[in-house]
Amino acid sequence: MIIYPAIDLYEGKAVRLKRGDYEQMTVYSDDPCTVAFEFKKAGATALHIVDLEGARDGKPANHEIIEQIVKETGLFVQTGGGIRTHETIGKYLSAGVKRVILGTAAVSKPGFLQETVDAFGEVIAVSVDIKDGLVAIKGWTETSDMDAIGFCKTVDELGVQTLICTDISKDGMMSGTNLDLYKMLRSKLSIGLIASGGISSADEVKVLSDLGMDGAILGKALYTGDIDLVEMLKG
Repeated sequence: MIIYPAIDLYEGKAVRLKRGDYEQMTVYSDDPCTVAFEFKKAGATALHIVDLEGARDGKPANHEIIEQIVKETGLFVQTGGGIRTHETIGKYLSAGVKRVILGTAAVSKPGFLQETVDAFGEVIAVSVDIKDGLVAIKGWTETSDMDAIGFCKTVDELGVQTLICTDISKDGMMSGTNLDLYKMLRSKLSIGLIASGGISSADEVKVLSDLGMDGAILGKALYTGDIDLVEMLKG
């Protein structure tokens, strides 16, 4: 299972939110590139980077920082947040990003999702953010009327290779992740699955690996020191 340390970008800074609430934001660093290098130094081989302004507003706002991180660290980077056109996807891929994540566009424009998968193949991932059983969109500021599990099945059937699934109620709360959700999804889907949201201990990471998850995104627990990335990756 691949570990993806998370860097959430807002106004050029590395931040974390609680349950996707932009009013509950903690700034951890004014220099996200330094944060990325610290993760690399700890042994990480991949990063999960989200442009929070892009996710909320529908237009990427931190492309230059993401490009800098990609070029200077050489790590595998997957990124999302406001990616809603083929032009934007191409721009990220040209910058060296290895996987591009669709969120709102995948929900609101299913035809676009199919076109994108047909055009770009396995580098396209979909992020499904779940709130009260429904798919949240626009940086988690709105909830669609789409059933989350049904949408996950649709994404799988469309030929998407990677699905990132987040239980918003758990994100940033340090109360543990939704292991039952991931166990259920793993039993129903053949797609590559990455767990995200609320992972707060190395023990949980092991359970997710045992469940057959393909990846886990670690956020706040790394910034608070509740998970020691060096020790966990050694194990």
